[in-house]
Amino acid sequence: MGTGTVVNFIRRLGPSAQGGEVRAAPRRSLRLGIDIPLLLVTITLVIFGVLMVYSASWDFSYEVTGSHTAVFKRQLMFLAVGIVMAFFLTWFNYHHWQKLSIIALITTIIMLIAVLLISDERHGAVRTLSAGSGQPSELAKLVIIIYLAVWLYAKRDQLSDISFGLVPLATILGVVSGLIFLQPDLSALITIIILGGLMFFLAGGDIRQLLILVVIGLIVGWAVVQFNPTGDRRMTSYVAGLKDPLKADYQVQRSLEAFANGGLLGVGIGNSKVKLTGLPVPHTDSVFAVVGEETGLLGAAFLVILYGFILWRGLLIAKRAPDGLGSVLAAGLCVWLVMEAYINMAVMVGLLPFAGNALPFISVGGSNLMVSLAAIGILLNISRLSAKNKELEERSFSEVVDLRRRDRRRSVSRPQRPKKAIQ
Repeated sequence: MGTGTVVNFIRRLGPSAQGGEVRAAPRRSLRLGIDIPLLLVTITLVIFGVLMVYSASWDFSYEVTGSHTAVFKRQLMFLAVGIVMAFFLTWFNYHHWQKLSIIALITTIIMLIAVLLISDERHGAVRTLSAGSGQPSELAKLVIIIYLAVWLYAKRDQLSDISFGLVPLATILGVVSGLIFLQPDLSALITIIILGGLMFFLAGGDIRQLLILVVIGLIVGWAVVQFNPTGDRRMTSYVAGLKDPLKADYQVQRSLEAFANGGLLGVGIGNSKVKLTGLPVPHTDSVFAVVGEETGLLGAAFLVILYGFILWRGLLIAKRAPDGLGSVLAAGLCVWLVMEAYINMAVMVGLLPFAGNALPFISVGGSNLMVSLAAIGILLNISRLSAKNKELEERSFSEVVDLRRRDRRRSVSRPQRPKKAIQ
């Protein structure tokens, strides 16, 4: 081995080979930095959802398409697209939404207008762009959260001024909600108004303005019930159902029957009878009833816990977010997903008026599945950047400590007294 090779080898070894202090080489983290518990619970919900979609849709699918698996295969296609979106958004820095949010909002408004112009009527409503597919009102929920998070973060120091706080917020919500009301999609309308008020509160909005927004929301809700036939019918059946379950909406009656049949442990996956004997839309809005019959109260309770787990992890991500934008965005996304789920489940057991909310990750519906997975992707991105920032802070701290330690170990030569001459 040549002398030059030896010298280079010693240099690569560092100070320890040259008689210096032994220093551990910095280790790169093997973790991705994403919130693993949130990822695992999402995977659990998706797998369970695929199972329930197949169970709840095969009869309906055969009647409509002549194939027992047509609806199931279509859901798998949307699932694949949603997974790709979630993966992309996990690595897409959420700060880029500060530039893209206005484009996303304008695009969503154009799509909502297009729905009204195309007028593809299904079940007494026009909510889709083509042949029952593409529901912009679902996209509007995700986009309004992103836009409001960016807008509220940018105006955080001016939210106490009503001209910068309540008025612009009411305008944004009014335009989007008005277009959705014309479809009509009352559940999406209510969801967007609630999300707007909630995010205004989370961003530190003035409590007096928030109370005004609540009053406006109540007035709008009253007007919907009084002057909209669908809203009036749903509220009337809800009140009647509270007094006597036998007078509740037919869908709620069949749902309660499904839970009664399922008991504690359920009748087994695929063995539901109510889905074959008149339960309306068992694969979409009523899928929780099928869950209750086939997996019992324990399976339904397990589903409730899973959504609660998403809320917990989402709020934890919001707490640990690197900045206020990440905090408001994460809180809005997780609250939205869980609120949609709990409203759907509460409606199916008669605790709330019929709303028509999908059960995220479980109900058949490509638009809802894709935006739900997109929301999870953004949450994972916020958690990833939080972990990355924490790692950088820890590394900087350790380097400062290491520098101080080495400074203390350096010795300063003391002045020496001259030796006496030898006599």
